[in-house]
Amino acid sequence: MSTNTQLAEKYRNNFLKEVEEQVEMGDWVKMCMQCGVCSGSCPLNFQSAWDHPPQELFMMIRAGKREEVLTSSSMWNCTSCYNCTVRCPRKLPITLIMHGIAEYAHRLGLAPKMQATRFFSGLFWNNCTTTGRVNELKLSMGLYFKDGFVQGVKNGLVMKNVALGLMKARRLNPFELFGGHKCKDQKGIHAMLKKARDIENTRKVAKVAA
Repeated sequence: MSTNTQLAEKYRNNFLKEVEEQVEMGDWVKMCMQCGVCSGSCPLNFQSAWDHPPQELFMMIRAGKREEVLTSSSMWNCTSCYNCTVRCPRKLPITLIMHGIAEYAHRLGLAPKMQATRFFSGLFWNNCTTTGRVNELKLSMGLYFKDGFVQGVKNGLVMKNVALGLMKARRLNPFELFGGHKCKDQKGIHAMLKKARDIENTRKVAKVAA
């Protein structure tokens, strides 16, 4: 049984409780009074990609629309401008809640697979945590070739003048494809990240137990 199925069974007909216990800052959702200030303050509101503004997502959580919320791309479109958080009359950490819902959807495997923000976040994280440093060449190639080899070649040709300019300025090294710069203590980086995950998991278990 998948993690998603297990949690859906555990919190059957009580999606709000699931969000409160499993999502970062999720216990604030019930405090939303649906004034709409967050939506009016968001620079992405009224855009075609914005399915549900924050207060609408929060009401959907209360209404138990689990699948509709967790498969939405809305929370992935958040730009972290914090306008909503600053202007919320109840001081809800709306930006953090949106990121928390996105992370939870990702953890359950329900987030839109090729949503641009989600794709780049995963690509960047995997890139920088492997060696402790970002390999710009591999990161760029990951973006160029995300839609297949042919499209990747086309994207590369479009950007060839920029790439040549960076090489001339010694800001791009093609040999980074075969290794690249990295932190000296990679084991230490990995141990630190593992410790952070352990602390977070312990915190979540303690929150549920409480």
